[in-house]
Amino acid sequence: MFYTTDTNQHGLSHDPFKAIVAPRPIGWIGSKGRDGSINLSPYSFFNAVSDRPKLVMFSSTGRKDSARNVEETGVFTANLVSRNLVEKMNHSSISVPYGTNEFALAGLTAEPGRLVDAPYVGEAFAVLECRVTEIMRPKDLNGEPTDNVMVFGQVVGIHIDEAIIRDGRLDMALARPVARMGYMDYSEGSDVFELVRPKTP
Repeated sequence: MFYTTDTNQHGLSHDPFKAIVAPRPIGWIGSKGRDGSINLSPYSFFNAVSDRPKLVMFSSTGRKDSARNVEETGVFTANLVSRNLVEKMNHSSISVPYGTNEFALAGLTAEPGRLVDAPYVGEAFAVLECRVTEIMRPKDLNGEPTDNVMVFGQVVGIHIDEAIIRDGRLDMALARPVARMGYMDYSEGSDVFELVRPKTP
């Protein structure tokens, strides 16, 4: 099958786009507003951008609470969603009024960042503390700004629970990271295999 995205006439019961671009890591973003309220929200449009410097990004459809907070304070945390926390992550996605504490709603510990004034999930196996480097609205083919807000942050501090370190590396089979597969589907990344790059002839 083939279809053009301007008409989106794919004939399926659900749009397949997000299922094709998968698995997508979940950016569980912790932030704090200028008014002191804290927020925790999951974003499936999230990823690492580079490692020199260490940059990550998340994208919000519309100016949601996380985007508002990072615009106000310039900092955020990105918390690893592991299989043991997936139900709490899902609970933190609930739509509630601005200023509602999703950490408390999900039964999670909001720890203060070491280097940034933003909370992180105390129960997370790994956390990235980030300072905002750029916030932008990506444009479409006509050069018009879309309704999306992209936040880029440089990682300035990393928390790692030693429970997931084995043989000098993070062991993803122990961390069991969760990814979004599209629709309401998720996957767990504990079925790990290793590939070694081929040598140049």
